[in-house]
Amino acid sequence: MKLKPILFFLLGIVAFTACNDDDNKSTWEEYKDWREANKAFFEEQKLKMTPQGTNLYQTLNPAWNSSAQVLIRYLNDRSLTAGNLSPLLTSTVDVKYIGRLYTGEAFDSSYNQKANGDSIFRTSLTGLIQGWQIALVNMNVGDSVEIIIPYNMGYGGSQTGIIKPYSTLIFNLKLVDIPYYEVRP
Repeated sequence: MKLKPILFFLLGIVAFTACNDDDNKSTWEEYKDWREANKAFFEEQKLKMTPQGTNLYQTLNPAWNSSAQVLIRYLNDRSLTAGNLSPLLTSTVDVKYIGRLYTGEAFDSSYNQKANGDSIFRTSLTGLIQGWQIALVNMNVGDSVEIIIPYNMGYGGSQTGIIKPYSTLIFNLKLVDIPYYEVRP
């Protein structure tokens, strides 16, 4: 008689597990198509050329992480900002930005913010995703860029708001100021 409740319990567990097979899928497997599409987009952008026959985007590989890379395209004449400061990883910056997924869908923008001035987002570089850190230390105050950040330099396998795991991120970013520039020791 005691065997019957145990048997029903075990059958219930097996049935529940079988019905919830999709829940056991890993994020890696669940987002396989999305991940591959995002990776393909990033690789395609590396190969895009200007009408003059040069790469549209530069690949940035920081000294502190040689396997990391982001793509950057300067939208301004850099000779006009060449003498301006560049932030350090310990700096606090004022930026304006719009973030989009590779599909073009906007997910975030500073243009609704007013706390630090019109459309200004103020942040420390240490609190940012690696892709932003890499781009910002390669910018001068006044530079406007488009950056493309692969998922491993963004949010990785985590979902953040409407940003799905393994998303390549595209930002139009302007470095407006460095209100707190930290000097290297």
